[in-house]
Amino acid sequence: MGVVTLLEAEALTYAYPGGIPALSDLDLIVRRGRRLAVLGPNGAGKTTLLLHLNGTLRPQRGRVLLDGRPAGYARADLSAWRRRVGLVLQDADDQLFAASVAEDVSFGPLNLGLDEQDVRRRVTDALQVLRISDLAERPTHMLSFGQKKRVAIAGAVAMRPDVLLLDEPTSGLDRNGIDGLLAALQELHAAGATLVFATHDVDLAWQLADDVALFADGKVLRQGCAEDVLGDPSAMAAARLEPPLLLTIGLAAREAGHLGATDPLPKTREAALSLVERSWRGRARPSPDQ
Repeated sequence: MGVVTLLEAEALTYAYPGGIPALSDLDLIVRRGRRLAVLGPNGAGKTTLLLHLNGTLRPQRGRVLLDGRPAGYARADLSAWRRRVGLVLQDADDQLFAASVAEDVSFGPLNLGLDEQDVRRRVTDALQVLRISDLAERPTHMLSFGQKKRVAIAGAVAMRPDVLLLDEPTSGLDRNGIDGLLAALQELHAAGATLVFATHDVDLAWQLADDVALFADGKVLRQGCAEDVLGDPSAMAAARLEPPLLLTIGLAAREAGHLGATDPLPKTREAALSLVERSWRGRARPSPDQ
């Protein structure tokens, strides 16, 4: 069975009041079980795109499709749509409002009309996968910035959506916070989640994404597998972005023969350092003629 298209945007066009353009004839495909990075510079319209993908904004032209069918904007249609397509905003404070972490994460499942046992199970599972079970009873106003990010994601995960949209998920986090969040997102993906994240961070896109939609000036310039898109200098330049450092190192090592054509390229700093060390050891080894 081939890869299934779960969510799709066709020719989306949208301008804010005053005629400020945000999306321009945009096409995008979200495939089930994949991790898609919507990659572009700040101000390119990435957040506006995510708000269209979960029905918060309605396009002035074009359409969004779920399972190949046009999504509807009636109240019942929007409710069903947002159960399937969860959204986590860049600023977690925009989504946290309950007194405690557990209460906040339970809000969505309670609104689904689930019984108490099911709600408790969903909250427990979501807190575990985000590695914040110890925060269950903590007041939300006493959380750190990184903890708030994880709680906001846990609230979306507890709804068990088909697609999870994340707007700049690592923005404002330190290195430890980023590493912890990425580990949690990898675990979600391993459990079958489809992830779409908007970012301007090329290194994050390379580390986490299977596919990349290169985004600039309100449209997708190119979409495909991460290595092909991020390794295309002309496409990256058109989006005013530089290729990821780890990808550049990996491609150089492949070109020099230190990596085979089918060997995986480094996705982490540790893997890149190991590759560089192997390359230097190979250079230092004397030739048979010496």
